[in-house]
Amino acid sequence: MSLPPELLRDVSRDEVNELPIRRYEGPVVLVETAPMLEAAMADLRAERVAGFDTETRPAFKVGQSYPPALAQLATARAVYLFQLQQLDFEPELAELMASEGLVKAGVSVRDDVRALKKLYAFSERQVVDLGDAVKRHGLKQSGVRNLAGLFLGYRIPKGAKTTNWAAARLSEQQIIYAATDAWVCRELYLRFETLGLL
Repeated sequence: MSLPPELLRDVSRDEVNELPIRRYEGPVVLVETAPMLEAAMADLRAERVAGFDTETRPAFKVGQSYPPALAQLATARAVYLFQLQQLDFEPELAELMASEGLVKAGVSVRDDVRALKKLYAFSERQVVDLGDAVKRHGLKQSGVRNLAGLFLGYRIPKGAKTTNWAAARLSEQQIIYAATDAWVCRELYLRFETLGLL
């Protein structure tokens, strides 16, 4: 299937900036205790598709890099944030990443998976890169902001992108930003499904 012409065009920065802003407004769970982790895993195991993303502390010097500090997974009911520097989530994240029954949908997820594998050992299954999906149909722009504008009709704010994701306490702005990124990836996957792009 090929994309209709109105979706096969480049979106300018000005066009994206004119769109209404949307942020995730549902429940966000910063997973900090064993009961919270148990509840998150129960929800994720019952889900068919999760929006997936990670955040990493930015490096400002050449040759400097950091491991991922946060993993985000969005279900139909909530977004779960896993602070990877605060607790050991290896068994749970390895299970989720290897699950055949749970699609993990994100943008540029190859980099996220590669970085996560430096922390945890797992074999990924059912990981879908939404940018790759649209490129196969002839679309050149494949960033999450452009995809949200083109396919969902809104723009997502990117203000907190270069903040310190390894901080012990995340700010409200960071939490909303991280939750929005994972949520919009799930929304895009569902939209792509209805358009037959997957």
